[in-house]
Amino acid sequence: MFAVIMAGGKGARFWPRSREKMPKHLLDILGEQTIIQETVERIRPLVPAERTLIVTGQSHAAELMRQLPEIPAENILIEPVGRNTAPCIGLAALHIQRRAGDAVMLVLPSDHRIGDEDGFRRVLKAAAQAADSEDCLVTIGIRPTGPETGYGYLEQGEPFAAIGEDDLFRVRSIREKPPREEAERFLAQGGFLWNSGMFAWKASTILQSIGRHLPELERGLAKIREAIGTDREADVLGRIYRELPSVSIDYGVMEKARDVLIVPGSFGWSDLGSWDALWEISRKDGRDNAVRGSFIGIDAARSLVHSPGKLVALVGVEDLLVVETDDALLICRRGHSQDVKKVVETLEKEGREEYL
Repeated sequence: MFAVIMAGGKGARFWPRSREKMPKHLLDILGEQTIIQETVERIRPLVPAERTLIVTGQSHAAELMRQLPEIPAENILIEPVGRNTAPCIGLAALHIQRRAGDAVMLVLPSDHRIGDEDGFRRVLKAAAQAADSEDCLVTIGIRPTGPETGYGYLEQGEPFAAIGEDDLFRVRSIREKPPREEAERFLAQGGFLWNSGMFAWKASTILQSIGRHLPELERGLAKIREAIGTDREADVLGRIYRELPSVSIDYGVMEKARDVLIVPGSFGWSDLGSWDALWEISRKDGRDNAVRGSFIGIDAARSLVHSPGKLVALVGVEDLLVVETDDALLICRRGHSQDVKKVVETLEKEGREEYL
């Protein structure tokens, strides 16, 4: 079994800590280790470092190698340009087939937080066993704890099988991120799970599915496959990858495929998509303030303060997000952190690259 960790993206919702050259998965937002170090450490009991592949961009490859010296350099697969998750997963599947002939691959984002790591690994193992024995696409769904509008949803269909403590179901439908009213209806109806973006399948199975549903991507991957391991690899990858369609694996394959199974899980999952998400999972003081750094609160409540370098004092305020770096300060009302990416978009439009 192999693990594929997708380590792309800018983490714009975690500005000003997350920047283009140092996105959130390379930061120690949660503790002493960086998020990607925790991700690799978490799966090590299932998949050793020599079978862990990380797909990333050129600007982050050197830092990944520095942070993860146990991962062989040849396991850091560098995308010439970001093309969303379907090309990323297809590229990794080609490398796995070349090394192992065929194998189950766990596909994981680089920036999730998991509370119950033993439960997480148990669910991953069940998903991998199903992917291996049934030759199907397996996704992991999270039992929802509220009407979250920041996640997609998976509609659970009829029961399929049981593996140990975990039940597998067919997927009836895959839904995009819903408005709140629809999310509330999903929870009231039951049978809907959050889409975690974590998968298990054999390399051959996902490549066949890409061929069936994304023929343009398949044609590009076929050209790359011929060049892997030759002196033409870098040139062909650089030229062909830029021509590949930019499409997510959910939209391009999962929403169209018929042979999709789901393993429901409850293991303290968060996709760490924003500062609000960090406040939700952080330890809090007696007034529900989550603090990293030096802090004084006078009649201040339900706020997040992330300021390793400066003392922050809050007086008579509540529900704030305060994030400090050497060159920038973010102050945002809690509940609005999805809009932090608009700050990044404004900086891009204004050409203020020193803050990106």
